[in-house]
Parts: sequence; C-alpha cells; structure tokens
Amino acid sequence: MTRQTPVHVLHTEWSDGWGGQEIRILNEMLAVRERGIDVSLACREHATIRKKALQEGIPVHTFPFRGNTDLRTLSGLVRLIRRKRIDIVNTHSGKDTWVGGLAAKLAGAKFIRTRHLSNPINPSRLNFINSLADFIITTGESVREDMIKNNRIDPEKILSVPTGVDEKRFDPRCCDREEMRRRFDIPKDAFAIGNLAVLRSFKRHDLLIEAFESIHALHPETLLLIAGEGPQRPHLENLIQEKKLQKSVRLIGHQEAPETFLRALDLFVLSSDSKEGVPQSLIQALMMDLPCIATDVGSVRDLYTGKNFLLVEPGSAEAIRQGILRFLSDPSERAEYIRNDSENMLRFTQSHMADQIVKIYRSLLKRG
Repeated sequence: MTRQTPVHVLHTEWSDGWGGQEIRILNEMLAVRERGIDVSLACREHATIRKKALQEGIPVHTFPFRGNTDLRTLSGLVRLIRRKRIDIVNTHSGKDTWVGGLAAKLAGAKFIRTRHLSNPINPSRLNFINSLADFIITTGESVREDMIKNNRIDPEKILSVPTGVDEKRFDPRCCDREEMRRRFDIPKDAFAIGNLAVLRSFKRHDLLIEAFESIHALHPETLLLIAGEGPQRPHLENLIQEKKLQKSVRLIGHQEAPETFLRALDLFVLSSDSKEGVPQSLIQALMMDLPCIATDVGSVRDLYTGKNFLLVEPGSAEAIRQGILRFLSDPSERAEYIRNDSENMLRFTQSHMADQIVKIYRSLLKRG
C-alpha cells in the first residue's frame, strides 16, 4: 500500500451502546489510520460510537440498521460504497453484518466480518452471511475454532486478532498510586478489589458482590469498587442495599481514564460467565502489573501463561471467593502474580493488533 493508492475501509456498527466492542472498533480505526488507511463509520444516529468517532475526526454516515433485511439501509450502503469507492467493508454486530456484508458484495467491495463475542453462532445453513465474508476476524482463538467447527468457515479465511491495548497508556508508571487511591477515596489501610466492565448480566457482578459479602465479614478492611455503567445498575444497587454493603461496595460509574482506576487497586477480578473474547479490562490490568483473578470463559486462556493470573471456574461465587481469599491470606502468593510478562503481553498491544489488521487488508487487496 502506498500514499498514491490509499485503502478505504468502512466500518459498520448497529449497537447504540458503549462497551468493549465499540471501544475496540474505535481504537482499531484510529490505529490503522496512523498507518495510512482511510477509515469511516456507518452507524445509527444516536449511537455513542458516532459521537466518539466524530470527536476523533472520523467521517460518520448514519443509517437506520433496523434489521437483517432493512432494504433502506442496504441500498443506502451500496450507494455510499460506490460513491466513496470503499475497498473494504468491515462489519461488527449481527444486524449490520447482514446489510453491510450484502451491500459490500453488491457494490464490489471486500467484506470482512469481525466477531467480538464468544457465544455460539446459529449453525443453520440459512445463516450464511459469515460464509459469504471474504475474511473473518475474531477477538479470541476459541471463537475462531468454534466458527470453523460449527459454522463451516474455511480456516484460511479466519484469524484471531485480540483487541490491542495501548501499552504506553496502560503502564504502572503512568500515575502515582497513592495519589490515585486518594482520588478514589480509598483508605490507606484498605485492600481494594476492583472490576472494570459494562454493567451487563453476563459480566456477573452479582456473583462478585455475593463472594465479597462473606470476604468482607472476615476482612473488614476490604473494599469493592465496580467501574462501569450499563443496564444492570439498578439491580446491582438493590443487591448492595439488600446485603447492607453500601459502605464497602461502590459503583463508581464509567471511567474515561481506566488506567488511573486500575492503579489504585490491590486486586482485579473478572467475573464474567460467558461471551468474552480476550477481555480488554484483563489485558489492561495485567499491563498495570496488578494481581488478577479471571473466570475461565471465552478466550481468556489466550492470555494465560500458567502463572500470570489466577484462573477460576465461571458462574461460581464460591470459586471467586476462594480466589480472593487466597490472595488476601498470603501476600507472598499475591506478589508471585505481579510479573512484568512483557514478551507475552506484546501480542495484546494496540500496535500489534494494527499491524495484523493492515496485513489482512494487504492480503485481500493484493497491494504492496
């Protein structure tokens, strides 16, 4: 690829929310743009990613994305692809994958489908849109393997490219730990346990709170901070109130600078029971040299080296509880998990992700 022949990539996203998937899409567009790729976005009018993309100077086109067979969006995308001479359409969610993928094929552009979640895709042959893609990117190896096995995807046309984290930003030297603890009002002698995720049901914050209840009874110095916003907030607020944990469990909302939150913690816990690819929050916590506990879901094992974090059974408050108690009772054990595993973590950096994706573009378009 040269400056004389720029590659034009249009990303499509149906979701109105703002979580790991949408953050990945935006960061990916920014990272490949730095490598000379022209990027633009097609999404719904009120999508949060629209506002974020415009703030970064990314051109945005809005469509209804009402469903898999939304002919208005389909025809609009075909016209856009032809008018802007789009080379590649990269789709992300289910609804935009159908209309975006079909529009790419009708307009003569290449079609890349990114699969972010790890839950199974309907294997019916009527669900043919993934097979129609010129290439599929997954966010974890287990997702790739499942699509090859269950959705009959050619292994040569699918690759796991985990979400990359900005290694310069997520560095324990980014900010002073004591200052961050004061910012988040963490007492000096407190043991701060944290979780960073959109408040969705599969993140299982309820299990984390249940595990923490008995831990706090044994260790009153413990504090649980849950960062993020989402539809589960009212349920979690009620749960905290029912358990009378208002003083020791805090819902602190969305964090624009998650590295500052992570810097204030003593332990990070990922409590999800499904759907994860390679979780960005876990990568971020590991890069910040935090001891971590993670449930064995999705493609979490892509990160696991055997001794860089504690892997526990998903869907079990007791497994989470035992993991936390293990770290609480033995500081030397905790220290064993704080390792600057830089060689392994290089695979999960933003720059590595961008390099892999640009390589996929080159291969599809056969440009130098």
